[in-house]
Amino acid sequence: MMTNLMKLVLAATCAVTVSGCALWKKPAPPSAAAMAGAAPADYLIGPGDAVNIIVWRNPEVSMSVPVRPDGKITTPLVEDLPAAGKTSTELARDIEKALAKFIQQPVVTVVVTGFIGNYGEQIRVIGQAAKPQALPYRRDMSLMDVLIAVGGITDFASGNRASIIRNVNGKQEKLNVRLDDLIKDGDISANMPMRPGDILVIPESFF
Repeated sequence: MMTNLMKLVLAATCAVTVSGCALWKKPAPPSAAAMAGAAPADYLIGPGDAVNIIVWRNPEVSMSVPVRPDGKITTPLVEDLPAAGKTSTELARDIEKALAKFIQQPVVTVVVTGFIGNYGEQIRVIGQAAKPQALPYRRDMSLMDVLIAVGGITDFASGNRASIIRNVNGKQEKLNVRLDDLIKDGDISANMPMRPGDILVIPESFF
């Protein structure tokens, strides 16, 4: 006859076994941050980018798709979903809402794997930067962020004569910026927010 102690041990063993099986059957969905080669989490998706859509436990609708020139994506169950101007997390939530019509409680992860961005979603730095280049725009990006990304300015730069070329309502505007004051003097008032499509022009100093 089974004693009460034996019954308790057997019940505890079964509970652990069942719990272990449940944990094994429900792994957490893959994290976008853990994906090698992924764009930064706050990167704004643009036309021409490639997004890897991972639908947990539904491999048949998980795939990599391009963002079309009109800024939208299409998958077998989701057609013409706007993607441009969103972060990967925002797009994942939108896809979940769209898939909820076909899949019960979908869990979606979006990873931007082939991010190039169009000119309208980039910050371009030209002239006397240490590493002139085009940078993907990130939300809340500042002038200081851009300068850090390009390695600062050269010894030949005229930082306080630099300017930002910005499109405002379809027209180009020139905004004067004080890079020397910001970098060399630490004048935070010279910092300013950047916008997608900005061009930072750093001229050479005349000696």
